Amino acid sequence: MWRNKNVWILLTGEFIAGLGLWLGIIGNLEFMQEKIPSDFLKSLLLAAGLLAGIAVGPLAGRLTDQHSKKKVMLISGFVRAVSVLFMLVAIHTGSVWWMLVFLILLQISAAFYFPALQAAIPLVVNEKDLLLLNGVHMNVATLSRVIGTAAAGILLVSIPLNMVYILSLAAYLVLFILTWFLHFDEKTKVQSAKTGVKRQGFKDVFPVISKLPIVMMTLILTLIPLLFLGGFNLIVINISELQESSAIKGWIYTAEGIAFMSGAFLIKRISSNISPYKILFTSSLLIGLSQLLLFFANLPVLTIIAFALFGFSVGCFFPTGATIFQTKVPKDYHGRFFSFRNMMDRVVFQIVLLMTGFLLDAVGLQNMSVMFGVLSIVMTTIFFIKSRNLRAIGDTERNVS
Repeated sequence: MWRNKNVWILLTGEFIAGLGLWLGIIGNLEFMQEKIPSDFLKSLLLAAGLLAGIAVGPLAGRLTDQHSKKKVMLISGFVRAVSVLFMLVAIHTGSVWWMLVFLILLQISAAFYFPALQAAIPLVVNEKDLLLLNGVHMNVATLSRVIGTAAAGILLVSIPLNMVYILSLAAYLVLFILTWFLHFDEKTKVQSAKTGVKRQGFKDVFPVISKLPIVMMTLILTLIPLLFLGGFNLIVINISELQESSAIKGWIYTAEGIAFMSGAFLIKRISSNISPYKILFTSSLLIGLSQLLLFFANLPVLTIIAFALFGFSVGCFFPTGATIFQTKVPKDYHGRFFSFRNMMDRVVFQIVLLMTGFLLDAVGLQNMSVMFGVLSIVMTTIFFIKSRNLRAIGDTERNVS
């Protein structure tokens, strides 16, 4: 796998683009803190961008199955670079409306890029290497997040905000150039998909999912980490305000990122002895526990422990889930499936983002964390009991036959 130039291009591109992404995200937080006082209004602005990504999701899925994954990645990468220009206008004019245009274009490009990327990964390496590549790919993304957030924190006090976004734009342009050098065999797959997609629409992916219980269960369990991730940035801002410390933001992102990389690094070894079901359910329970720990968000040490626990849990959860999707879902449906999953994530993100903004204003961070933690643990317990019943029924049917 390590001799495959496509692997290195994907990993290098992910790292550079991740730096650009997180420079932009920290810049967004800085801009919103200055222009928008209410957490709920911040969440509404972010949700508007997510809504645009959801709207183009079905089209993104069909085009990814019908056309070259590389071409889809190139066009969406170009749009992502162009979107930064609107954020530069927003900073120059001080207008939140230009930031809204930036967020809409950014989310539309992501709605096309990420399903194409997920569909391309199985074409780059053999199936036996998928879990390893998914883990390494997520580790690279997390490393870029740790470095990007730390760099953004340093840069924001030393250079103007618009220069941060210019660096972000440069990173997106480098990703666009690197994508040109990707080369993998998808000609026959794209050709067969073209004939099929004309007959089959986006909705045809649902019967496929319903016939694959492990895929369905993994999709449902993904709701639990999203319950934390949806309002992640708003939570970090509130912890910073609660503790009256700007430095805690950097420590949170660093601790969560390092823990995520540890989980994604160890998952290959863990998976050889433990079933995917157990990994997913255990990770979900730990995520619920990490949310409960944020009841003590006024204490820096327990805050760092909570985010480290969350990071390790999702570091085990997401590579396992991605590998299940890539290996169990037929390749002809990958574009539409990953687009559907991307849409589902965005819908949940939007709901959680609005809910987080509302609850932070209404009941405060600590009470909200307890509510989310209890909900995560209850949901995990219910899904675990249902999955045991489904597997018991499946075993009975196999024994009878």
